[in-house]
Amino acid sequence: MIKCPNCQHLDMPGALFCSECGAQLVILDALITKNFSQIYSDTLDPITYNRIPETDQHVIVEPPDEIDVVVSLHLVDGGRTIHLSGRPEYSLGRVAEGQPILPDIDLSEFEAYAQGVSRLHSSIKIGVQRIAIMDLGSSNGTRVNGQKIVPHVEYPVKHGDIIALGKLKVILVIHKRA
Repeated sequence: MIKCPNCQHLDMPGALFCSECGAQLVILDALITKNFSQIYSDTLDPITYNRIPETDQHVIVEPPDEIDVVVSLHLVDGGRTIHLSGRPEYSLGRVAEGQPILPDIDLSEFEAYAQGVSRLHSSIKIGVQRIAIMDLGSSNGTRVNGQKIVPHVEYPVKHGDIIALGKLKVILVIHKRA
């Protein structure tokens, strides 16, 4: 068992964050990086998940400086809309007293605790070619159009998808930037 340095809660071996308070359990002294000398034909493109064709020349395509869509979350029961703009990634969750890591979007005012939303429930990544959601190991899970998604795996989402964080439902709204 791993003992949390913040709240002394015991977590399972291999846990990166405390399941009680969300504090980081594993601290790395140094970041180890490696250079890749060549791109292999079985490498996956991280944006579209399509196979990269094998070629003799490697072409680097620069993404546009600004994402040309505006993403919003429309709460099904509350009728309110949360606009996501200015950042490529947002964490969704609720704030609790003494919580060391706070979500970017606090859903507490929408009865998040009663709806089963975790403190750090999920994240939304807004990219040039796709928008993805990832469950951050929440207690009650994340569903996209009724299908539960696997924690810590990005799933592409599109306009009109219904995302359930526990029982709290939001509709993903995507508009082209004018």
